[in-house]
Amino acid sequence: MLHIGILAHSADGAALCFLEMVREASRLLGAHRHPEITMSILEMGPIFESYDAHDLMAVKAWLARTAGRLADAGCDFFVCPDNTAHMALELTGAPLPLPGLHIAEIVAERAKLDGRGCVGLLGTRWTMEGGVYPATFARHGVAMRVPSAADRAIVDRVIFEELCQGRLLDASRAEYVRIIRGLQQEGCDAVALSCTEIPLLITPAVSPLPTLDSTRLLARAAVAAAIGERTPPWRGGPMESYTLAT
Repeated sequence: MLHIGILAHSADGAALCFLEMVREASRLLGAHRHPEITMSILEMGPIFESYDAHDLMAVKAWLARTAGRLADAGCDFFVCPDNTAHMALELTGAPLPLPGLHIAEIVAERAKLDGRGCVGLLGTRWTMEGGVYPATFARHGVAMRVPSAADRAIVDRVIFEELCQGRLLDASRAEYVRIIRGLQQEGCDAVALSCTEIPLLITPAVSPLPTLDSTRLLARAAVAAAIGERTPPWRGGPMESYTLAT
């Protein structure tokens, strides 16, 4: 089995991704069997100013340091369980030191396979207002909608002030359910949980729409790659330059 590297950026989502890798491998291979997994994470706080200034090259350089540590640890490929980080990872420039899987491609691939016509997108404000998901879903022929500006602010606040701090509040869950119900009324037939912490708060049991759980979908794709069922082709840069193996 190939050695998986987790290029972590936010801790709670990365931890959930790690656990799902182990659980998925056990489902496929038997109890206590899984690929070797190495996770590396630099603190996220110092890079927030770069996000706010839209200095994504600085963010990419920060993430590339972690990618280099994973390569030095012997990882065969990486996954980054942070949707927002892909804004920076998609920038043109020197290739990353090891190949990887692109989280938005994994989510869009699943949406297309499920026959979804229009997917609502929840994530950080950078993810909901950025170009990664619209371009990715368009390549897969799936329409996409985001909540209103006021609701985007609520989703973003809950992520950074609560979910990334390990706080799961019933009031915030109710707000997310309300927002998802609004997307349903606007014609969405699924919702992408495209901040890796959101699945900690919103489960399929409470969501008014079927969920596309970016965290678990990425983890399962990583296990598939580790056991030779798919190839990680991406070394950063614009994703349209690559063909994702299925």
